[in-house]
Amino acid sequence: MGQAGQFPPEGKDSMQSMDEFLEKMKGRRVAVLGIGVSNRPLLSLLCQAGAVVTACDKKTEEELGDVAHQLRQQGVELHLGKNYLEGLDQDVIFKSPGIRPDVPQLEEARRRGCQITSEMEVFFDVCPCPILAVTGSDGKTTTTTLIAEILSRAGYKVWVGGNIGQPLLPMAGQMAPDHLCVVELSSFQLMTMKKSPHVAVVTNVTPNHLDLHKSMAEYVQAKENVFLYQHKCDLLVLNADNKLTREMAKKAKGSLQMFSRKEVPENGACIEDGCVCKCRGGQRTPVMRLQDIRIPGMHNVENYMAALCATSEYVQPDVVRQVAQEFGGVEHRIEFVREKDGVKYYNDAIATSPARAIAGLHSFQQKLIVIAGGYDKKVPFDEYGDEACQHVKLLILTGATAPKLRQAVEHSKYFPGSGIAVAQCGTLEEAVRLASKRAKPGDIVTLSPVCASFDAFPNFMAKGRAYKDFVNAL
Repeated sequence: MGQAGQFPPEGKDSMQSMDEFLEKMKGRRVAVLGIGVSNRPLLSLLCQAGAVVTACDKKTEEELGDVAHQLRQQGVELHLGKNYLEGLDQDVIFKSPGIRPDVPQLEEARRRGCQITSEMEVFFDVCPCPILAVTGSDGKTTTTTLIAEILSRAGYKVWVGGNIGQPLLPMAGQMAPDHLCVVELSSFQLMTMKKSPHVAVVTNVTPNHLDLHKSMAEYVQAKENVFLYQHKCDLLVLNADNKLTREMAKKAKGSLQMFSRKEVPENGACIEDGCVCKCRGGQRTPVMRLQDIRIPGMHNVENYMAALCATSEYVQPDVVRQVAQEFGGVEHRIEFVREKDGVKYYNDAIATSPARAIAGLHSFQQKLIVIAGGYDKKVPFDEYGDEACQHVKLLILTGATAPKLRQAVEHSKYFPGSGIAVAQCGTLEEAVRLASKRAKPGDIVTLSPVCASFDAFPNFMAKGRAYKDFVNAL
């Protein structure tokens, strides 16, 4: 493995064109781990390149249904079931982000000389245009979308993907050097990355995904990979108000811009006199009023400041202001659903961490009726319990974490005298009905799970859409 004419070894800082990558795949034995929607275009691409492709997935052929039949028609060999990771000996193995890189089967494959990579790692190697990448515990998708909207408004041909939208590697052949690519990256995608983008944004870092990461230190280290391989000509954008991201500034390889609600950075963005300002050499230039921003919440003001910094090399600030005045938000992110009987319903299904849920609580000027609960990611709820006592009038809990969330609220020092009521329902539908029954004209009901959705739904999008269906059925 890694010899001349073969796939580049892990960590090698080399570039290759999409055509060169496809040529190197011809005749190679390649395994793709996971047959989810995001990997199917990769499987097709590898087949077209002439690779000998094996698709591995823990699902059975019956569970895959028509997908298994379609893959076999393309010439893909299937390795399915609970032992799908056993016996890996292909030349190249594409790992899905949800599989840890140190599982015993992959460690054994490395010892056999197999090359372990991922769709995103190869994309970074073959992408012909500048990449702007966003990571963080919260705000990734909105910030990624804002950056793409701003660049598109300025006339650039923009590609968007990664942890949001479409897989990018199969699209790389259509990209040109004067295009721009905006990528959302999760901690799982970043764990094994050995290349960094031209512009890297870290929105914030708070405890998250500790059910899959071995420690908070490992989680932070994964996030840092978004900029650790940058060069002097690259840009890093960090949140100055978040302790962990602020400390990352010491490791910046290129230029640095910080954004802050609390202070004035030397270079970056700040808030002053009700305006978002661009900072350069300590000088502030107003860009837009806070009231220009259509999507609610101070966390979205932070997302705009991050986007303002990230796009400063490519657009004039007035383009950012135009987007702020017109952009209505991203689905599942404090998304307005409907008003019924004087009660407004919002869908904030993306709020799958305490920090993100707390930001949602702070986005409104009144106490809320909140539907929360779900899969346990092994993160503490103490801070959320404190905030809920101060910003929630009725907390309706569902899912596996309902007991832990109730405990966090009832053990909070703010609980006595807070007036918060806590109820528990068996299903999301029951929770929506209870919220409707208890709500009065002028109230706001929001789905803000605090937790992942895997206990009852495949992902937060499915949960958000189910919630909207239940609300619209009232």
